[in-house]
Amino acid sequence: MNQASLTTLSRFYQRWLAADSSRAGAVAALGASALDQLDLAQALASQRGPDGAALPPVRAMRRLRNLLVAGLIERDLDGRADLAEVVASMTSFADFAIRTHLAALMAEQVASHGMPVGYESGLPQEMIVLAMGKQGGGELNVSSDIDLIFVYPEDGDTAAGPGQRPLSNHEFFARLGKKLIAALSEITEDGFTFRVDMALRPNGNSGPLVASLNMVEEYLIVQGREWERYAWVKARAVTGTEVDIAALEAIVHPFVYRRYLDFGVIDAIRTMHAQIRAEVDRQERLHPDRSNNVKLGRGGIREIEFLAQVFQLIRGGRDAALRDRSTRATLRVLADKELLTPDTVGQLLDSYSFLRNLEHRLQYLDDAQTHTLPASEADRAVIAQMMRLPDVATLLAQLEQHRHFVAAQFDAIFSDKSEQSGDTVDPAASSWAGADLDNREAIEAHLRALSFDDAGGAAQRLMSTWQSGKVQALPEASRTRLLALVNAALPLIAKTAQEAGSGSASSTLTRLLAFFEAIARRSAYLSLLTEYPHTLERVIRMMYASGWAATFLTQHPIVLDELLDERVRSAVPDCAALAAELKEQLGAAAGDTERQMDILREAHHAQLFRLLAQDLAGELTVEKLADYLSALADTIVAATIDAAWQAIATRHREVPRFAVIAYGKLGGKELGYVSDLDVIFLFDDDDQEAPGNYAKLAQRFITWMTAHTSAGILFDIDTALRPDGASGMLVSSVAAFERYQENSAWIWEHQALTRARFCAGDTAIGERFEAVREGVLRLDRTARAGELRDEVLKMRKKMHDAYPSRPGQFELKQDEGGMIDVEFMSQYLVLRHAAQYPQLTVNLGNIGLLRMFADLGLIDADLALAVGDAYRAMRKLQHQLRLQGKDSARIDPALVARHSAAVRRLWAAVFGLDAPAPG
Repeated sequence: MNQASLTTLSRFYQRWLAADSSRAGAVAALGASALDQLDLAQALASQRGPDGAALPPVRAMRRLRNLLVAGLIERDLDGRADLAEVVASMTSFADFAIRTHLAALMAEQVASHGMPVGYESGLPQEMIVLAMGKQGGGELNVSSDIDLIFVYPEDGDTAAGPGQRPLSNHEFFARLGKKLIAALSEITEDGFTFRVDMALRPNGNSGPLVASLNMVEEYLIVQGREWERYAWVKARAVTGTEVDIAALEAIVHPFVYRRYLDFGVIDAIRTMHAQIRAEVDRQERLHPDRSNNVKLGRGGIREIEFLAQVFQLIRGGRDAALRDRSTRATLRVLADKELLTPDTVGQLLDSYSFLRNLEHRLQYLDDAQTHTLPASEADRAVIAQMMRLPDVATLLAQLEQHRHFVAAQFDAIFSDKSEQSGDTVDPAASSWAGADLDNREAIEAHLRALSFDDAGGAAQRLMSTWQSGKVQALPEASRTRLLALVNAALPLIAKTAQEAGSGSASSTLTRLLAFFEAIARRSAYLSLLTEYPHTLERVIRMMYASGWAATFLTQHPIVLDELLDERVRSAVPDCAALAAELKEQLGAAAGDTERQMDILREAHHAQLFRLLAQDLAGELTVEKLADYLSALADTIVAATIDAAWQAIATRHREVPRFAVIAYGKLGGKELGYVSDLDVIFLFDDDDQEAPGNYAKLAQRFITWMTAHTSAGILFDIDTALRPDGASGMLVSSVAAFERYQENSAWIWEHQALTRARFCAGDTAIGERFEAVREGVLRLDRTARAGELRDEVLKMRKKMHDAYPSRPGQFELKQDEGGMIDVEFMSQYLVLRHAAQYPQLTVNLGNIGLLRMFADLGLIDADLALAVGDAYRAMRKLQHQLRLQGKDSARIDPALVARHSAAVRRLWAAVFGLDAPAPG
């Protein structure tokens, strides 16, 4: 089949060319290059009458439209244009037609009535034309109508001059809107430019044709419905000033995109889709010959659009990358964000291209706005030829294959989980639901049948939660959903307890009920657990395993999203990717400090929760977890410094010469879930503004980290290790820090240096700090060895006195033979011997240092190994206690007797048999 024969398959193309012999040459010239790069203004000006005179704009625009469509038909069917070129060309032309006609009509009306002026601002007013639907998304069909909304900034009146009749702004823009619609859509001898649909405006066809910004805001707040959020995702201003467009976007954005993860939108789109499908089914029953609607039918284009946009509505409030108006671009972002697999997205894009190309060929036939395969077998054969397929059977088979795949992906997200049965739902749950939640005997009997321990107490807690004022005040829909979740949760709790063989189902129920109470007013979270039942099961397993995890989830339910993907349990943290994502999100929220602080918290909590999930699944050692938590903290600190610096209006340079130095657990990369950050701040900058600006930066950094927002806090910050402690300057120059360490620092401050490292900021300052640190640690202390020993022992005793031992208990960190003793021995040995063995200044952590001490012959190798095992075991026990929500690390001394004895033996070997025990 040759290329020319494909073009002849379009009846519209043939009729249009046959009407004027000059058109074939015009199409050939136009189609010589990509039409999405066409100079539309020049092409419009070239439309001339038989006498060579310029045509009126309305006639010229219609002729250009027909020429453009013919050019696209030729390039597309000849294989010289792809889908991207076709939809971009039509979108650009629609934008151009609107702007061109509006400019001319506006000038005419201003000449008759004067310029509209706003009451509040006193400024001239211009109309904002919003393109919705496929035009808004840059993906317009060749024979599509365009969905528009007309908005004007302020109410007011026209500034009418002599001979001009004044109008209110509303009447002015209503008249302008009507004229624009007529200019685009009225059918003349040259056809039309675009059919115009205004049904998406506030209050639909019953509402006014134009609306002020105030009217739009009031409508969206008071009356805006879920389906309208879906429509407004695509809204794009084609005309209007930058200021007015920004004002409109500030109104629309919070309506479309929620700050939280909005899983409630799944049910809303499911309902809207069901209504669309019902209407399509009705039409197909009335007209069986019009089946196979590639847009609205099962597995059609609309379902792909819904698939993309449900993720936008759920997550777009938190992730600006998901606010693109293009379906294709959004699908690619879903793959990048791993919200859908790359294979799934690739197949969806293939299906989208196939269906859109097929849709265009249906429209190429007669330039009709159709989305349905024709009834005529002959016409179907023509469509198959246009698709370069051998026959209709092949066309239908490929169509079915694509639709089947799309429908399966759609069902995976939008199928009603409440109507599905499975292992996660107890078939008997409904037998005691509803009013029985007010019947303690019925609840208790049900819990006893599920083998709950303390069924009576659990029943009372369940009744108390259900009868609480908070739950009773919920909307009926939320209470129904909450009841269903409780019914589904009870057998899961029992099953989890039985599989573990230890622990309490009742205590897990208590934790879960506290969580349900915390999220009950946020229907989005109830929707998430309903739409993704496996998430509820994972929540229960985490709450059973860890009281701390239960508390964390209850305080930060936004991290529930992290449980949707099973890959969370095996994903290795990617701090570089997190840093890039934070930079993008913080940049997008520049100027909104509260939002920036929440972005940091939400990102940190999400990453923390991922690690918690892996930790509870047994995927991480305590050491590996600490490494990940420390690297995460470094990333958050760096992002906070960058964002806080940009918020300082008086900053004297774009990139601060400023660094954060980590001490303590962060410095030693032994961070836990709720560890404080011990830090100091250094700068190296001779500018006279530097000390003041860096002091502001440090203060803001502390505020950004510690302030309680709706998303919680990041970290508590301790700066007591800075030179001169609490009485010293918050920020020091590197030179001042070096002088202090060499001349004024106490022995305990040098001890602290053994666990210090550059954390974030200027790497050159980090290198200078490391040089200072190594110089101090490598000082020859041989002559003052006794003083060093005595000072270390004195500091250890001071710490122990602050945390005295309790009879019958062993405090893993503070007691004699505990973790602090190991840390003090390591610090002492580094200070005592680093002059002779410079390698000891490497920040290896306590277990690594113990091995090095043994290798150097400074301590007994077997004892070093035993103390390393002891330190590891105590950290693990401390971690387990933390996971159970216990603030104290006190245990039965018998559990670590062997380990603490090894630590005491090394203590005696390091400090001498006459060395006083810490206690």
